[in-house]
Order: sequence, then structure tokens, then C-alpha cells
Amino acid sequence: MKKATYYITKKYQGDFSSALASIVDSLNQEGFGILTQIDVQETLKRKLNIDYSKYMILGACNPPNAYKALQAEKEIGLLLPCNVILYEENGSTFISMMKPTAALTLSSNLEISKIAIEVESKLLRALNNTTKELKLLKEELEK
Repeated sequence: MKKATYYITKKYQGDFSSALASIVDSLNQEGFGILTQIDVQETLKRKLNIDYSKYMILGACNPPNAYKALQAEKEIGLLLPCNVILYEENGSTFISMMKPTAALTLSSNLEISKIAIEVESKLLRALNNTTKELKLLKEELEK
């Protein structure tokens, strides 16, 4: 099976609630705000009476970059905001982010490609800071 190239996933060494708080904080530090927060577990239960594991979709937006992208191409709003997901699987919590460089290849605009690279680096830093942060805290506690 071919590995997907449109996202990056990291395992979080902690519970779902702390993962959510940590990624939101890390995204904020990189200049992102959360425009939408969709609790998929709650929605599936309410709408379809289906029990599903914890799964949250965050719509993250970096306003300066979103504005630059919209100035370069009005229709790029169809691909905004950047989605970040958190989910539980087999007792572990995972955080995934969409790779803007993959999603925004749908546009042939060179300016959009440059913005995608910049946004992706910020998202990667937020993801890495979130997963590294708890590891460093764990190492400190073990000393």
C-alpha cells in the first residue's frame, strides 16, 4: 500500500485532552488561531447514534498567510483553513496535520506554492513542539 503524502502524523505521549490543549497552544505560538473545532465523536453519536473513538478536527488559520494567499488567488479559500486532527486509536493519541504543500498543488500559482512552504514549516514546528514538549517534560520528571 502506498504511503499517503498529504499528511504527517505523530504519536502524542499523553491523553487526548492534554494533546488538544498542547497542539492548540503550539499552533497559537506559530501564529495560528482555531477557526473551527469539530468533535466528530459527539457529532456521530448525536446524528447517527454511532459510538466512535475520540476524534477532533481543528481548522487552523494563520491570518497573515491566509490574507497573502487570498490576494494571490481568490479561490484558494476553498482549501482553507489548514486542518489538524487528533484521534485515539488502540489507547494512543495521535495528531495529524494536512501538508499545505500537498494540498495547494491543486493551484498552479507560484505565489501560492511559496506561501504553502511557509505555512507548512509553521505547522511542522507546532506539531514537533507539541510532541517534543511532553517528551522533555517526561525526561525531566525521570531525573
